[in-house]
Amino acid sequence: MNTHGIWAIYRFEMARALRTLWQSLVTPVITTSLYFIVFGGAIGSRMQEVGGVGYGSFIVPGLIMLSLLTQSIGNASIGIYFPKFTGTIYELLSAPISAMEMVIGYVGAAATKSVVLGLIILVTASFFVDLRIEHPLAMIAFLVLTSVAFSLFGFIIGVWAKGFEQLNFVPALLITPLTFLGGAFYSIDMLPQPWRTVSLFNPVVYLVSGFRWSFFGKGDVDVVWSLAFTAGFLALCLGVIAWIFKSGYRLKN
Repeated sequence: MNTHGIWAIYRFEMARALRTLWQSLVTPVITTSLYFIVFGGAIGSRMQEVGGVGYGSFIVPGLIMLSLLTQSIGNASIGIYFPKFTGTIYELLSAPISAMEMVIGYVGAAATKSVVLGLIILVTASFFVDLRIEHPLAMIAFLVLTSVAFSLFGFIIGVWAKGFEQLNFVPALLITPLTFLGGAFYSIDMLPQPWRTVSLFNPVVYLVSGFRWSFFGKGDVDVVWSLAFTAGFLALCLGVIAWIFKSGYRLKN
C-alpha cells in the first residue's frame, strides 16, 4: 500500500481545513450554541422531558448528527470536486496511487474533521446541559461509522457534481430536511399515526435513534436496525465508488 500517497492527500486535506478554521470548526460550534439557546431555552422551558430525559440533553445527539452529516458530505465532496474543477484530477489519476488509496486519503481526512467537530460540539453541549453517555464505545462507533459512511457519500457527490450548485444540492435540499424530520429535536413516538410509520422510511431516523441510544440507553428504533442501516449504507457507497473508478464515470471523461 502506498502510505506516502495516502498521507500526502490526507495531510493536504487537513491543511485545507486549518486554513479555513473559522468555517470548518468555529461556525458550526456557534450555530450549535444558538440551537441550544433557541431550542433548549425557549422550547425546553415548556417541554421539560422527553422519554425521561431533559429536553436540552435530548437534542444533543440530534444536533451532533446534523453537523456530522452535513460536514462529512461537504468536506468529502469539495475535497474531490476541487481537483476536478482545477483539472489536477488527471495528475491524481496518473500518479502511482490506487483508487482505494485515493479514497482512503480523501475520505479519511473528511471523516477525521467530522469526528473532531462532533467531539467539539459534544464538549460545547456539556456547558449548556448535563450529559450522560451510557455506552461510550457505542457512541464512538456510531460517530466514526456515520462520518465514514457519509464522507463516502460526499465523495460520490463530489464526483457526480458538474458545478457548485449541484455540490450543495444534496446537503441543502435533502440531508438537512431529512435530519430535521428524523427526530433530531423530538421523538417520533410523539407523532400520531400514520406519521410515525411514515417517519420510519426516513433513513436519518435510524442514525439519530442509534446515536441517542448510545447516550441514554433508549431510542425510537432498535439499535440493531440503526447499526444495520449504517453498515449497509457504508457498503452501498463503497460499491458505488468501486463502479465509479472502474467505469471512469465523470473522472476520465
